[in-house]
Amino acid sequence: MGLFSFLTKEIAIDLGTANTVIFCNDKVVVDEPSIIALDLITGKMKAVGSRAQLMHGKTHDNYVRTIRPLRDGVIADFRSAELMLREFITSIPGIKSWGMSSLKVVICIPSGITEVEERAVKDSAEQAGAKEVRLIHEPMAAAIGIGLDVLEPIGNMIVDIGGGTSEIAVISLGNIVISQSVRVAGDEFNDDIKEYMKKQHNLNVGERTAERIKIEVGAALPKLDNPPQDIKIQGRDMMTGIPKEVIVNYSEIAMCLDKSISKIEQEVLLALEKTPPELSSDIFRTGIYLAGGGALLRGLDKRLQQKTHLQVHVAEDPLRAVARGTQIALKNFGKFPFLIK
Repeated sequence: MGLFSFLTKEIAIDLGTANTVIFCNDKVVVDEPSIIALDLITGKMKAVGSRAQLMHGKTHDNYVRTIRPLRDGVIADFRSAELMLREFITSIPGIKSWGMSSLKVVICIPSGITEVEERAVKDSAEQAGAKEVRLIHEPMAAAIGIGLDVLEPIGNMIVDIGGGTSEIAVISLGNIVISQSVRVAGDEFNDDIKEYMKKQHNLNVGERTAERIKIEVGAALPKLDNPPQDIKIQGRDMMTGIPKEVIVNYSEIAMCLDKSISKIEQEVLLALEKTPPELSSDIFRTGIYLAGGGALLRGLDKRLQQKTHLQVHVAEDPLRAVARGTQIALKNFGKFPFLIK
């Protein structure tokens, strides 16, 4: 147990709006939705992660409430974030054998957040038991997780589309030279889908159903080479109030997501406009790298390629690219100059 104790005092946390991923000893030990369920009568936490996700949209507000502590990439509910983090950390196998008082932690954060919001993330981790905390910006973590050498004098453009924010950054020599952050990402896509289902199909669907639609038939282009099959969706008819079922295809979802994707495109173009000439020439050769859950949206790489006339690469396992980069940053705790104290 002594050797295990020595090895497990460092953890890397991708504290995302939609999901929290924790690495320990190069292994994913937590990969759960960023949500908790609170018992309103006792004030205690009833469930966290996937168990709380199952309750989302199905609880009575007088007894149990499900809360997503993060919104738009930042902590919206400090107490809930602390409870969620503590529960995730204590669930790591073997961690209770030596306690949390000596935990060394690296957490990734959006590049566009304020110092106050940075402080809230650090405080939340410290209240959850971490002794030493460093922060890393999400685009930098994504670049490292993809396998790019961020310390080299080469310009690389990263587009990280998460749950709450889309981060666009040009990185060179261990610094984020250009940074654009827009609060349009996976959650906004879900809202677009919910609104579309109301207007087009007179169907009221919840957040979980909207997420399922996005995953199964979500697309950035109305015409794809390998289109997904249509799916059946159930919800409440807004005219009669009776549950009903409709068929949804990828082309209509591509149309309903068009405005939000256009906003991300505009931020990418703005970042390219601001990029110094020498770095622009690097990006022309290396292209744009996509990470985050949004990178899995069908046809998004082709759409960005058509808009920018640059090569667009989707990261291998884009969902965990940021978490993987945070883990690598943890190993270089005292070496990487861009880690925020």
